[in-house]
Amino acid sequence: MNYWKGPHAKIIVASPQLFEYRQLHLSDIDHSFWPAYKNIKTKISLDRRVDGIAEVTYKNTISPIFGLKQTQLAFKDEINLFRRTLMHMGLPWSSKWFNLNNKKETELRDVIFIQRKANASKKDFKNYINNDLSEKISLLPGITEYRTQTYLPWHKMTWNTPNVAHDNPKEEHLHASIIVGFENKEAREKFYKETAVEINDKIKDLASGIFAYKIEKTIPFVKNNKKLI
Repeated sequence: MNYWKGPHAKIIVASPQLFEYRQLHLSDIDHSFWPAYKNIKTKISLDRRVDGIAEVTYKNTISPIFGLKQTQLAFKDEINLFRRTLMHMGLPWSSKWFNLNNKKETELRDVIFIQRKANASKKDFKNYINNDLSEKISLLPGITEYRTQTYLPWHKMTWNTPNVAHDNPKEEHLHASIIVGFENKEAREKFYKETAVEINDKIKDLASGIFAYKIEKTIPFVKNNKKLI
């Protein structure tokens, strides 16, 4: 992780027109804790465990064009730190950041990946993640941060860096993620004991897998257009 948050991060930060860039370093032991439910996978296999997420947000839809030079440098640099990388992209407005009434500091933060059922409607899945689910979670007491992302169909050629694995069998594809921040341990425990159980009953016809990770570290490098390193 030291190289990722050091030399590699500096390559990304040098890209023009970034609105935000932060790294989420995930726990290698505190995961797979989404409450079990019939026909929904919740256990993360060792080979598919995610070590970290790079959240890269641009100022506008054409901003990535101006960062092609840094993208090429990052492309070549991945061999120095990653074994496998998978890029998940979304169309404009496919990600939502919620402005919550709770302005307390985030003490704990989790990321939850969601797989869509093969026979589920893509439209219904996206609407549930971005609307019904979001309305429920964002209004909960004790929640200090809430973000959603719904992904375009994954394809290896989106980010096919040399000498790095990009294997991603169809049955392992992820289709959405949510990031939830909590003001304290009690709020987090209540969420998984009560709210997550209620969500299972609502999402059972749309999701085949829900995989939760504790985020050990959240490291911002660009925030609100401002470089922090």
